[in-house]
Amino acid sequence: MEIHELLSTVDFVVVGVYVLILVGIGYWASFRNKKEAGENLFLAGNSLNWTSIGFTMWGTNVGPSMLIASASIGYTTGIVAGNFAWYAFIFIFLLAVVFAPRYMGARVQTLPEFMGKRFGDSTRNILAWYTIVTVLISWLSLTLFAGGILIQQILGIPMWLSVIVLIIISSFFTIAGGLKAIAYTNVFQMILLIVVSLALTITGIYKIGGIDTLIAETPSEYWNLFLPADDPNYPWMAIILGYPIMGVWFWCTDQSMVQSVLGAKNIKQGQLGANFTGWLKILDVPLFILPGVICFILYPDLQNPDEAYMTMVTRMFPVGMTGLVMAVLIAALVSTIDSALNALSTVFTMDIYVKKFKPEATKRDEIRTGRIVTALGAVLAIFVTLAINSIKGLNLFDVFQSILGFIAPPMSVVFLFGVMWKKTTTRAVNIILIFGTLLSLGIGVLYLWVFPSATNDFWPHFLLLSFYIFLLLSVLTVILSLTDRSKDKFVSTLDYGELPKLKRSAWLIWAALIIVMIGLYIFFNGN
Repeated sequence: MEIHELLSTVDFVVVGVYVLILVGIGYWASFRNKKEAGENLFLAGNSLNWTSIGFTMWGTNVGPSMLIASASIGYTTGIVAGNFAWYAFIFIFLLAVVFAPRYMGARVQTLPEFMGKRFGDSTRNILAWYTIVTVLISWLSLTLFAGGILIQQILGIPMWLSVIVLIIISSFFTIAGGLKAIAYTNVFQMILLIVVSLALTITGIYKIGGIDTLIAETPSEYWNLFLPADDPNYPWMAIILGYPIMGVWFWCTDQSMVQSVLGAKNIKQGQLGANFTGWLKILDVPLFILPGVICFILYPDLQNPDEAYMTMVTRMFPVGMTGLVMAVLIAALVSTIDSALNALSTVFTMDIYVKKFKPEATKRDEIRTGRIVTALGAVLAIFVTLAINSIKGLNLFDVFQSILGFIAPPMSVVFLFGVMWKKTTTRAVNIILIFGTLLSLGIGVLYLWVFPSATNDFWPHFLLLSFYIFLLLSVLTVILSLTDRSKDKFVSTLDYGELPKLKRSAWLIWAALIIVMIGLYIFFNGN
């Protein structure tokens, strides 16, 4: 029996009520103070506190890949995919103590604007278009693709209709109220997501007979975060070397993730918000991966591991509760998509429209342009998503992570050297952004489509490929910078002011998180 055939009318009524509540919250947040609309659209008038920032960053990250792909990879390999959640604390810390103070000290709205002050308008222009393409592919289209799979499972409707429904709901928040509406609704959505997903995990553990049974009836390697060097899925060397490339890009330089920190009331709130995100990331394993492991015990003959999460929901929860889970899943989709649409709108409006075409633009002009770009980006994302849907035979989790792995190296190199090494030149950065991107994405196309790794065993793991590309681009950056003989080198106009230092209380909070994460890694590598 198909998953959608197990759902009742009550379940769909619950979904409808939830959507109305969601729209109501978004409407209230968007229009309760119209005088601040110009500021709220992009950075929420720099009014976000640490809780909103933490939930927004986590909510942006908790997309369909966490709900479908994470349960799927838990079903097939155990908790090794937890590295993509727990290893992240290092790079969230890097954002809080290195990047965020400089971003906020420079008083920028976008990361291309920041790099423009560091390297000039040419870098800003290249990076703006790079960011737009990245958001369109890695956030909008891939998220819509995974979301379309989920909605297909729930409703049994075609992919194109699933995608259109998702994009319409998401566009409402971005067009109407920008980051302020997203932040308000994310708090509501993420709290509900925690409660429902926790209920699923607890119910599953109870049904199989407790934690002892859970451990006894799964292979011992299911509980190791680091697998042997010859493991075909995620060998420890690939994770140790490859994930940091992705982590720096994703957590420290990606507009969609950093946007909420830029909207903080002050640097203290931004740093606390980042720390809160680190604590929330601990929940990813028990909430999203563990249900897949439980499903492996309860339903070992599942034909499609991508159905693990919804199989657990429809077979274990009563009528009505299943509808609530459906609503929460839709909320997670909306959370990621609307944040991405807002980032896309912000970058185009501030870094291309205002900077290049209309420097004298008023707040009204910026808002109108941002809303038009949001609508156009949504339409374009639909077509890209349908194109991705035509590709068959790829594991959803690996597709997500490998694409991010091939996008990451140029951005990680440019931002790390741009912030940490004063001798980095505009010429070097621009070449890396153009040549490095073509090289990295070109290798990705060969790896995924032309000579797919599934049928060609000469490829190293995609995380190791990401690391090798990063090393090559880093060496090129050093060589190009040291051999740059340009007479008119751009002089950085960045002015951070006095960079704030973490207060003692903040250091204690970070120290506690670091100790907990080290403890988790020791505990889950004892087998």
